[in-house]
Amino acid sequence: MQQFQNLISTFTPTIFTWDFFCDFLKIKNNSFKVKVSLNIFNSLLWENEIEKKFIELIKNYPETREVLPILLAVREKFHLTLNKQTKGIQDVSFLFDKNCYLNDEVQEKLLSFFNESWLKEVFENKYISNLNDYVFWIETGLDTNARKNRCGTLMEKLVLDFVVEFCSNKWYSYKEQATAKRIRENWWVNIESDKSNRRFDFAIYTGIKVYLFETNFYGWGGSKLKSVAWEFNYLYHFLQNQGFQMFWITDWLWWKTALKPLEETYNSTDWNIYNLAMLREGILETIIKK
Repeated sequence: MQQFQNLISTFTPTIFTWDFFCDFLKIKNNSFKVKVSLNIFNSLLWENEIEKKFIELIKNYPETREVLPILLAVREKFHLTLNKQTKGIQDVSFLFDKNCYLNDEVQEKLLSFFNESWLKEVFENKYISNLNDYVFWIETGLDTNARKNRCGTLMEKLVLDFVVEFCSNKWYSYKEQATAKRIRENWWVNIESDKSNRRFDFAIYTGIKVYLFETNFYGWGGSKLKSVAWEFNYLYHFLQNQGFQMFWITDWLWWKTALKPLEETYNSTDWNIYNLAMLREGILETIIKK
C-alpha cells in the first residue's frame, strides 16, 4: 500500500541532540549529594592500615555508610547478596544503614564487604585519585540507562512544538499528559478510560471535538514493538467505539524490524499512524477537523 510505504520510507533516523546523551545537571546534583561523605572516604587513599581506618571513619561518621553502594555503581540500596562461603542468601541492607549499631559482627561484615567487593584493593593501590571525580563518572555511566526514558520524553517535546503552533493558529486548546479526568474537568467531555492510570500524551480540543494522541520514538527493536503496535490497535478501537479519534505519532528506523505488526495496525486503524516528517509537512491541518 502506497500510504504505508510513505510512512516507513520517511522515518527519521535520529532525534538526538548533544544534550540527550548525558543529563549532566542530574549527574552533578546526584554527585553533590554525597560530596561530604566522599571527601571523608578520600582519606583512605593515603592510609597504610586501611581496614582499621575504614572502620574508624564509619564509627565517627555513620552517615558515610549510606554512600558505599554508589562506590560499586549501584544507586539503589543493597538488600540481598549471595554469601561466597556458605552459598546462602544473606540480607545485607543493615550494613549501609547509618542507624544500625556498629557491633563487632557488623564491623566484620563491613570488612568482608570492603574486601570482597575489591574496594580495599582500589584504595590500597590508588586505582583512583579522588572519589568525587570517580562517583561523577559512575553517575554518568548509570545515567546512560535512562536514555530509553529520555528518548520518549524528547519525542514528546518535539511533537509538542507542532501541537502548540497548530493550536495557536487555530485557537484550539490542548493538554499534555491528558487523563480522562483532566479532559472532563477542562472541556466537559466524558471519555471512558480502559485503565485508571491511562494518560494520553496529548489531547486537542477544537471546541467541538477532542482528538487524542500517543507518541513514541523507538531506538530499540525486538518483541516490544509488536506489543506496542497491538496496544495502539486495541486503544484506537476502544476510543473509536466511543466516538473519539486517536492518532499515533511514532518514528525511527527500528520499526523496520517489525514491519508486519506495524502494517497490520496501520491498516486496522484507518491509516492513522504518522511520523515526524508528516508533522513537518503539516499533517495536523489535514487530520484535525473542527
